[in-house]
Amino acid sequence: MESVIDRACAAALYSDDDAGLDTGASLLAADPSADDELHRRGEEFVRRAWARGWQPADVVRTVRRELDEDGAALAAVLIRAETAAYGQLPPRWADQVAALPGPVPRNRPDRFTYASEILVLYRVLLRLPAIEPTGPPPGTAAEASHRPPAHGEPRMLTRIRALLAKAEATGFPEEAEALTTKAQELMARHSIDEALLAARTHAAGTPGARRIGVDAPYESAKAVLLDSVASANRCRAVWNSDLGFTTVVGFEPDLDAVELLFTSLLVQGTAAMTKAEAGQRAAGRKRTKTFRQSFLLAYAQRLGSRLAADTARVTAAAGAGPGPEGDDGGRDALLPVLAARDVAVTDTAERMFPRTTTTRLRGATDAEGWDHGTAAADRARMGGRGPEIRR
Repeated sequence: MESVIDRACAAALYSDDDAGLDTGASLLAADPSADDELHRRGEEFVRRAWARGWQPADVVRTVRRELDEDGAALAAVLIRAETAAYGQLPPRWADQVAALPGPVPRNRPDRFTYASEILVLYRVLLRLPAIEPTGPPPGTAAEASHRPPAHGEPRMLTRIRALLAKAEATGFPEEAEALTTKAQELMARHSIDEALLAARTHAAGTPGARRIGVDAPYESAKAVLLDSVASANRCRAVWNSDLGFTTVVGFEPDLDAVELLFTSLLVQGTAAMTKAEAGQRAAGRKRTKTFRQSFLLAYAQRLGSRLAADTARVTAAAGAGPGPEGDDGGRDALLPVLAARDVAVTDTAERMFPRTTTTRLRGATDAEGWDHGTAAADRARMGGRGPEIRR
């Protein structure tokens, strides 16, 4: 005999009309004894998402895009319950679960309203498409074999994080420029040191992948910025415009650098844009949308060239110094190592994304927005082709 849960899900989850949703919610509202099984069914839907390549942050981000903050909070409850069943989570999964949103303060809804919200969430979870996995899900033999040893954050990353936090907080553009430039230099040196160490010790490291949210508004400009940061740090970035994220492929130290720097530069750019826009409004201008789009596109393009130049300068300086064994063959030792890593990153990205396209983005129609964005990029001290887009 079909359970209440089965009948409610059959009515509500496989159609888009409100009639089915109302039928399912009515069935659940009339049977409080079905609540536990309803939540277990949700955990099952979350598990299916893991099998299709999704991770906790991806699920919550997509639910928030499709529904709202209440839906994201409900998804977080299911994710916490489902992942609590594993003895140990991969480090990035543990970080994502720790960062899940808490409950949204509101009046307790009636049973029918709550059941409707749950079923709408389950519709979203059921319809998540398969995406490229960036690592095996927890609780599998593959995950156990790939789990890195537990360790704290490298001291260099802690330093970089502190520099970027200061750059975001200061009200003086020159200070932000100096701090951000120093952070990028440390990132580039850290990447080179890790590459040389891996080559010297014959470590069998391979490129990994990380998904980074690219949220509206002005997501195309943000995707260009992320692509610029990734390219400057020896990574490849592929933007999925439909699902609102970019997958960055690279070696672990470089992925850390990309995530840290993109987040910081986006904060700095948004703050600079808001300040410039306020000046425009004070002068009587009202075209805020075109101003913002042009500002962020100019900011991203200018930063791309500056980041690439900074990385090239640090690489040249490292190549001119002693080699990894203390001899004078620094450049001869370094360049083949970096070239081999570039090939490995490209091969991994092409295996993950055999079908990508590049696009020429339009939208920089406001000259003053472009000029202000270029100036802000110069102050941030950090262009190039558009991001690859997965079709």
